[in-house]
Amino acid sequence: MYAVDTPPRTSDPAPQPAPKKVNRVRRRSQREARTAWLLSLPTLLILAGLLAYPLYRMILLSFQNMRLRELITGLTPPWAGFDQYTKALTDSVFWGVVARTAVFTVVSVTISVLLGLGVALLMRRVHSKVRLFMMIAMMFVWALPALVAAQAFRWITDSDFGILNYLIDKIPGVDFANHSWFVNPWEGWAVITTLVVWAGIPFLAISLSAGLTQVPKELLEAATVDGASAWQSLRSITLPILKPLLTIVTTLSVIWNFGLFTQNWALRDGHPEPVYQTLATYSYTQAFGQSRYSYGSAISVITVLLMLGVMAFYIRQMFKIGEVD
Repeated sequence: MYAVDTPPRTSDPAPQPAPKKVNRVRRRSQREARTAWLLSLPTLLILAGLLAYPLYRMILLSFQNMRLRELITGLTPPWAGFDQYTKALTDSVFWGVVARTAVFTVVSVTISVLLGLGVALLMRRVHSKVRLFMMIAMMFVWALPALVAAQAFRWITDSDFGILNYLIDKIPGVDFANHSWFVNPWEGWAVITTLVVWAGIPFLAISLSAGLTQVPKELLEAATVDGASAWQSLRSITLPILKPLLTIVTTLSVIWNFGLFTQNWALRDGHPEPVYQTLATYSYTQAFGQSRYSYGSAISVITVLLMLGVMAFYIRQMFKIGEVD
């Protein structure tokens, strides 16, 4: 018998899904998308009423010249075009406020994130009961209204009866009796920054502590066996895993701190001096303190435009994390 060479068998082509099954899956996806939009509609309508309409009115007002007379009589304010924006963008005082707000945001967010990360790392190393106590204490700080916290700091730094002056004055050779912390802008901003950082650490620490639970212990143990130091493990293992969460909490902190209003407003008793003005307080002072409503609206619109880039970056990061998940 002679061997007959048989050609090698080629693999069968992958079976194609039936057209009916594809159509059924497509219809189900469309139905789920419609259901999602339908369930979200009440929330979208509420957001449109609470946010979109006031924003539209603010933008419209910034192109008008609303004065006290129009506010009282209800007459339509005269159209001013871009006059309010030109006035703001050519005003050195306005750009000084922008620079001051930006510097404060960078400094306060940097300190907050670093301290929050440090507290989160500490929470992963202490005993579980100590960790629980730390979380409860930080939750109380987080739940404290900003106005109440600002009032407490105002009492602490009071020039006549403040506990801070009393304690510093006890240091030999130091005279801090009746010291005013807000005469010097550097000291005043140090108090404001301390208050903002103190109030922001609970959110950062608790969020980052939860993120640290996702770092595999096996990787850290293997790095330790290989001779890596704690700093090397943090830099090469922990921080890369925490990067998405760090990006989100940092962006949120930038958004919150850039809109600083309550802390410096309360600490200065509702009359912040020019060196303590931020964009939020400056627009409010111009609109309601000096009855320049359209000018204050223009400043608010510029503030929103400055924040759009940060908000777009935050939304982009959220979508990227969602795609990974």
